[in-house]
Amino acid sequence: MDAVSRQIEGGGVTEAQWAASPWLQSLPLASPAALFGDARRLVVVSPHPDDEVLACGGLMSLAHQTGLAVTVVSVTDGEACYPDQPAWSPERLRVARAAELDDALRCLGLASAARIAWHIGDGAVTASEAWMGEQLAALLHPNDLVLAPWRFDGHPDHEAVARACVQACTARGAALKEYPVWGWHWLDPQAAPSAWAPATRYALEDDLLDRKRDAIQQFVTQTGAVAGLECEPILPAAVLQRFERNYEVLIG
Repeated sequence: MDAVSRQIEGGGVTEAQWAASPWLQSLPLASPAALFGDARRLVVVSPHPDDEVLACGGLMSLAHQTGLAVTVVSVTDGEACYPDQPAWSPERLRVARAAELDDALRCLGLASAARIAWHIGDGAVTASEAWMGEQLAALLHPNDLVLAPWRFDGHPDHEAVARACVQACTARGAALKEYPVWGWHWLDPQAAPSAWAPATRYALEDDLLDRKRDAIQQFVTQTGAVAGLECEPILPAAVLQRFERNYEVLIG
C-alpha cells in the first residue's frame, strides 16, 4: 500500500465518517459460503505486500478454513514506499516486506498458501499491464474466484493490476470481485453507493478479526514500528481503522 497518487494525500476520509454512512451500514451482509460458491481456488492479486491482508485477509483465511485452495500473487515487492528514507532503501524494503507478508499469512493460517511474486517495479506497474494480463490468463481456470483491487482505487499500481485482472478473468471465464484499499481514503461516502455498486459485506467473527489484526501488525515497516523511519508511516492508526472492522467489503 504505497502512496503515490494525487488522490492519496492528507488524513483522508475518517473512519467516523464511514461509520456514519447509512449506505455502508446497510450494505447487504452475505456469508463467505455464498461468496466462494463452487469455486475451486481463491486467487488474490495484490499490488503491494499488505494490500491483500488489509482488504481481504479475513476472507482469505476463511477460504482456507473451508478447504479452498488459496494462491497469493504479489505484483511488486513494495520497495518504493519510503524514497526519502536512507535507512530504508529499496533493497532493504524488498527483503523486509516479503518477510512481513510471510508473518502476516502465518497469522491467518495461510503459511502453506501458494505464492507467486512477479517483482515488478513498485510504482511502475502500468508499464507491465499487458504482461500481467497474459500471466494471469495462463494462471487462471474457469472455476477460480479472483480478488483484485478496485479498478478506480486511485493508485496507478492498483488500477493497472485491476485492469489486468479484468482482462484475464474475462478471457478465462473466472469470477472476479474487487476490493477497495485507497478508495476508503479519498472517496466521499455519499458517492460510494454509485461508485461501489454492487457491494457486499462479509462478517468476520471475533477470533478471525483478532487474527487479522495480528496479521496487519506484522507489516512493521508500514505501521512505523521500526527504527530509522523519520517520516509518517504509510499505515498510521487513522488508516488502519478502515481495515480493522468486523467485516470486509467486496465490489461486484
